[in-house]
Amino acid sequence: MDKAWRVGILLFNEVEVLDFAGPFEVFSLAAIPDRQEKPFVVATVSETGEWIRARTGLRVKPEYSFASAPAFDILIIPGGYGAEEIEIHNAAVLEWIKREQSKVFILASVCTGAFLLAKAGILDGKKATTHWLDIDRLAAEFPAVLVQRNVKYVDEGAVITAGGISAGITMSFYILKKLVGEEVALATARRMEYDLIL
Repeated sequence: MDKAWRVGILLFNEVEVLDFAGPFEVFSLAAIPDRQEKPFVVATVSETGEWIRARTGLRVKPEYSFASAPAFDILIIPGGYGAEEIEIHNAAVLEWIKREQSKVFILASVCTGAFLLAKAGILDGKKATTHWLDIDRLAAEFPAVLVQRNVKYVDEGAVITAGGISAGITMSFYILKKLVGEEVALATARRMEYDLIL
């Protein structure tokens, strides 16, 4: 890709912090040797663009609302209590995710963000995973999803799902490898002092 990949990360109240902050760090730090321009431009987006309060009380101001967001190439849907208990009932969020899926190159979820993809019908007939604590619920509530256990992430091409919390970081490195190469993924992991096995 000649220009930078634009990465959007969805935020909402009670989002799990590492679910969004981990991928944000990975994509923001990634750099290609001998190239000044960054391969990824990362932004946060929420339904209204107003301040959100994450799971542990951290307050974050998204850069964009749904109405003002630019076109993304990669969209990451994090999890947490806000995903599995609140946004899963939010028709506006589910419809936005469905619309964005047709526009992005990769739609990815972290942890219980998979529930939002499943509720939107995006995971029907696809292999997917989520946090090990919630995997039985995913299988029970969404029988059309081919739930995978004991894996860090599942790649279904345009849709990638990750297990719980820190698995979102591993998945992000996998996407780096897929899009810009193993050398970039390993160099970024070394900079973050993250023990990466590709």
